[in-house]
Amino acid sequence: MENVTLRAMTKDDYKGAYKLWETIHGFGLLSVDDSEKRIHDFLDRNPGLSVVAIKDNEIIGTILCGHDGRKGSFYHVCVKEELRKQGIGKAMSVFCMNALKDEGINYLALNTFKRNTLGNSFWSGEGYKLRDDYNMYDFLLNEENITRFNS
Repeated sequence: MENVTLRAMTKDDYKGAYKLWETIHGFGLLSVDDSEKRIHDFLDRNPGLSVVAIKDNEIIGTILCGHDGRKGSFYHVCVKEELRKQGIGKAMSVFCMNALKDEGINYLALNTFKRNTLGNSFWSGEGYKLRDDYNMYDFLLNEENITRFNS
C-alpha cells in the first residue's frame, strides 16, 4: 500500500470513482442507481462510511458503504486492476467496518456475482461466510435501471 491514502468518500469524488468503475472488467454499472445524483444521495444517507483509496491524486479504489440501522452493506468494492493484491482492498474494508461499528452496526452483508471468482476468493479469504441458508430475491421497481457490465 505504498503511497496510498484512504479517506471518506465525498460527493467531489464521484467523477474519479466512476472513471475507475468503468475500467474494472466484469464490473456492473446501473444506468440509474450509479448516476451522480443517486451516488450523492447514497453518500448523504451514509455520511463518512464510504471510502476511496488515492494514489498520485487518482482514485484507485472504492467501497460504497451504508446501513439500514441493523445491517451494513458494501457496494462497488474495487481496486484498480494493476494495483490489486497489495492490501488496498483489505484496508478499505477495515476502514468501512470500523465506520459501521462506530454507528453501532454489528453485522455486514455483501453480494458478489457468482462469476466474480477474484472477489469471491477475496471475501472468503477474509473470513466472510458464504450463506446457503436463504435465498435472495430481487424485484425490479424501475425498468430504466439497467446493469451494463464492463468488458
